[in-house]
Amino acid sequence: MYSIKHSHSALEIENSSKTIFAKICLNDGASLQELKLFGQTLIKNLGPLEYKNTYASSILFPFANRIKDGTYTYNNETYKFPVNEVPNNNALHGLVFDKTFDVIDETTTENSASVKLLYKEDKKSEGFPFTYSIQLEYRITETTLDLNVEVKNTDSETFPFTLGWHPYFLSSNLSESLLSFESTKKMVFSERMITTETTNNPDPSEMLLKDKQLDDCWELEKTEVEFATPNYNLSINSSEENCFLQAYTPPPS
Repeated sequence: MYSIKHSHSALEIENSSKTIFAKICLNDGASLQELKLFGQTLIKNLGPLEYKNTYASSILFPFANRIKDGTYTYNNETYKFPVNEVPNNNALHGLVFDKTFDVIDETTTENSASVKLLYKEDKKSEGFPFTYSIQLEYRITETTLDLNVEVKNTDSETFPFTLGWHPYFLSSNLSESLLSFESTKKMVFSERMITTETTNNPDPSEMLLKDKQLDDCWELEKTEVEFATPNYNLSINSSEENCFLQAYTPPPS
């Protein structure tokens, strides 16, 4: 049987055999800070690193990655997001990563647990003068995590957005880990990590991460990405088309 515990602005999901554990921090954009499935740790707390610097497992809305100088144009109007990556003068990772979500529903069964979380934005900011709500549903079983995201435009005007997720998956040995995906196009970044062009993808579909220092982005041909580590194999799928994969590996310690 699964249980959901409310503790210090967080939700902790666990099964009776202790092979499943998940921790969701409501005040940090409802980010998934810990995840254990089938007895294996996939996502661990990154302390002493601070969430405000890692954006660990944050939901990226209304944009993922970076916007140069925080400035964009939509419907012939120019808007400016706050610059929160100061060294590069970029806006980074959207607006909801540090928002507080409310629990609106939770369900436990013998084989699964699910929670629905909601954030409503009723104030129009200078950089994104629109109102909206964003609902997250995390559903966990012995071997799977489903994350469903529903964005509702509550404004009288249309608005542009992209959506992303920013998890760090644990590997006991990156040198023996393999990243697999299908892509024919790769993004080229400037020194400020802003996309400048798209080029033919020079990388293999199966990439051994030994001696790889990545902070790279690919446009996916298929929406499935596989990550194989010495302890577990992970398959990531999206229900949406036109997906991109951004892969990052930490510098050598």
